[in-house]
Amino acid sequence: MSGGCLEGVRIVDLTSVVVGPLATQILADHGADVIKVEGPAGDIGRYLAGKGRNPGMSPKYLHLNRNKRAICLDLKRPAGHAALGKLIESADVLLWNVRPASMSRLGLDYDTVRRIKPDIIYCGMFGFGQQGRYRDMPAYDSIIQGVSGVADLNRRMTGAPAYVPYVLADRTAGLIAVQLIAMALYHKARTGEGQRIEVPMYENMVTQVMTEHMYQRSFVPPLGETGDPRVLDSDNRPIRTLDGYICISANTDGQAHALFDAIGMPELKSDPRFRSVAARFKHVREYFRIRGEAIARRSTTEWMEIFRVADVPAAPYNTLEMLFDDPHLRDAGLFQEREHPTEGTILEIQPANSMSAGMRKDWLPAPRLGQHTEEILAEIGYDDDAIERLIEEGAAHGCPAAEPS
Repeated sequence: MSGGCLEGVRIVDLTSVVVGPLATQILADHGADVIKVEGPAGDIGRYLAGKGRNPGMSPKYLHLNRNKRAICLDLKRPAGHAALGKLIESADVLLWNVRPASMSRLGLDYDTVRRIKPDIIYCGMFGFGQQGRYRDMPAYDSIIQGVSGVADLNRRMTGAPAYVPYVLADRTAGLIAVQLIAMALYHKARTGEGQRIEVPMYENMVTQVMTEHMYQRSFVPPLGETGDPRVLDSDNRPIRTLDGYICISANTDGQAHALFDAIGMPELKSDPRFRSVAARFKHVREYFRIRGEAIARRSTTEWMEIFRVADVPAAPYNTLEMLFDDPHLRDAGLFQEREHPTEGTILEIQPANSMSAGMRKDWLPAPRLGQHTEEILAEIGYDDDAIERLIEEGAAHGCPAAEPS
């Protein structure tokens, strides 16, 4: 018994790399029985994301595939495809992240799957919505960041287009998929009906970008150009102090006026350029310049204490390395050492959120390729002889015994 609000929900996971594995890991963390289905080559994320202690167990793979079980099936072989069909019969959700045409070629389009399991929740994550001309284009995170305007935001701010250096589009789409699956499960609980869910990365990222930056083009006819100048200003970044950096966001009048007092410039509270939210927005470049010049005169530690007393929203700037020693994250226990049966001691990132009804009680380490093949085949009705035949003919693959690290 896993515990958690999704206990009893079975998810067949055909996804790979980041967008799908992130979604299914969140569902697994909350108690769902996630069965990761891989072909003989395995999820490319096992190899794409850096060196591990053992082949196929990269760091990013470990952080996106906990609390899942793994089965290895060759879907190009009829017996492997049939085994997947039996697995789908036992599932509540089927999740995938390839182009829809690939699912059709595999005989796994929605209408075919629905004949196997009429109430299935069928969730596909792919690059481009199927109503537009880009529908058949392949997509990865960097492609979506470029085509959706994310890279252009960096051009507007720094002068050169650049990708955000983490897979923003994949992770955004994965989180949205979790929301939609949760709603579909609620709908199914009320009505008994499954449904098809489509999560196009392009349309989702354009939505995220343009709700922020459509700006004066929101009106017809336009009142001006795109781009929120406050967010895109080149000085909208961590502010240099005497010995490092600090992050400040004083938005309301009360916060901004407290900031002016804290930096020793109370006269700015009555300055027509800065005394209101609208005025500061209009003069944001000058506001950021004055703020930056004042902050440069003291150390980060001094400013953190001053702003704590003044109740100005501020936090220290952390490098990636500093996060491991951040006192708040230590208090929260976000990073915890775990013993992986083959990878040895790993530093695991705990779920950041909590639910009063409880989370998953057990912890399943990220599985090796085909680690649970025999176990899962037995659960869906294959006897020992049938499992042995599947493996002998290459339709299914088990996991050879591995020496613990």
